[in-house]
Amino acid sequence: MTDIALKSATELAAAIKAKEIGCLELLEACLARVERFNPSLNAVIWQDPEQARARAREADAALARGEDWGPLMGLPTTIKESYDFVGSPTTWGVPDLANNIAKTHAVATQRLLDAGAIIYGKTNVPLLLSDWQSFNDIYGTTNNPWDQTKTPGGSSGGSAVSLATGMAALEIGSDIGASIRNPAHYCGVCGHKPTFGIVPLRGQSASGNLAQIDISVGGPMARSVADLERSLDVLAGPDEIEAEGLRLTLPPPRATALKDFRVAVMVEDPCVATDQAYQQRILDLAKALEREGASVSYTARPEIDTKRAFQVYIRLLRAVTMARVGAAERARWEARAAALTPDDQSRKAEIARAAVLSHKDWLDTHEEREQHRWAWHRFFQDWDVLLAPAAAGPAFPHDHKGERIDRTIEVNGKQENTTDQLFWAGLFGVVYLPGTVVPLPLHPNGLPLGLQIVGPQFGDRTTLTFGRLVEEAYGGYRPPPGYAD
Repeated sequence: MTDIALKSATELAAAIKAKEIGCLELLEACLARVERFNPSLNAVIWQDPEQARARAREADAALARGEDWGPLMGLPTTIKESYDFVGSPTTWGVPDLANNIAKTHAVATQRLLDAGAIIYGKTNVPLLLSDWQSFNDIYGTTNNPWDQTKTPGGSSGGSAVSLATGMAALEIGSDIGASIRNPAHYCGVCGHKPTFGIVPLRGQSASGNLAQIDISVGGPMARSVADLERSLDVLAGPDEIEAEGLRLTLPPPRATALKDFRVAVMVEDPCVATDQAYQQRILDLAKALEREGASVSYTARPEIDTKRAFQVYIRLLRAVTMARVGAAERARWEARAAALTPDDQSRKAEIARAAVLSHKDWLDTHEEREQHRWAWHRFFQDWDVLLAPAAAGPAFPHDHKGERIDRTIEVNGKQENTTDQLFWAGLFGVVYLPGTVVPLPLHPNGLPLGLQIVGPQFGDRTTLTFGRLVEEAYGGYRPPPGYAD
């Protein structure tokens, strides 16, 4: 790994503070990689390099005067297209919003800037942030740098590609259905889905809505877990109104050495087919942890029915995503739900009914969610982290035909519905739990794999610390072939 732009943000921040590299110099290195690699990858879909260069020069001058802008000072950063950044389009991939230019910064964007980051561009997303691929009619398709015939994930797919190829030092994504976790997994980088609500999402809405969206979170993506920790410290904390009376104090990690962690392992479930080689990579790690002295269980589970938990997630997720569509699309789903017979309990029927959920039904489902949340709380009295897949398998081929609900992917030699793998997102996300994804050894087919580390609500420092220790002991980010020089 010879290119300076591929180093971790933590290393780069230290080099900037030590004046071993200039802010403008580092920005130019990243922009050069955009010019070289982005035409075939299409990760960065909007840039303002001149504004970024001016800010980098200001940062260099400030450093010369002995000023410190913060922990992200001088770090070239891209952000997911869905976050407002003054002067840039925020479209969520919707053609009718192609000219929706942000007039203010999102809270998260402002916090990055206040910490010294240099934001030069935005990265690609799927339509309405609703796919595990990243393509739309405004910006086109983003390709995975490990294999350009494959998806980089979504909805923060452009974010993961920007990081994996050294086009940016840091990124910020959002996650309601693994939109941070699966791109990190597919592209071989790190991502953290924070505990629900600790990173404000005001300014991450194409419609300008202010209400907190159920299940959805914003969080950091990076090339190392130390970078995630640094970024989360910047991003987390109550928004302006809540800050009048609330403070966020995340508890310290439950352990600081791998041997001291209590680890539950869950690599399969009847709800979803999961790639066997992927499962084995996680099991291999678990055996290594056992050898180090960690307490490991392959059977410990919360007292919940995972099939029902998945149904609860799908219902609440669909209720959220339907709020984003127009009247015509809603009418289409109402007609589809009305045509169902009572005995149709298929996944398609489940999704259609959830699309038109009544408020009473939502409240009943929310109560089930709360029952599950308390079951997880009891579970994490005995266990510190749970290790699980982030998806059904490694990155799959681009497939933009028809509706997502009808598409399939190959898992263990069979075609499976692509939406089934939402299980590994929703089981934990719907109950507000944090999840950190770090790279595992590559799949036998040469593609990246990510370990999902789940912890108790507000246990972000526990999952991050565990991830950093795994990274240090067993290896972490590696650049895709052809991007290391």
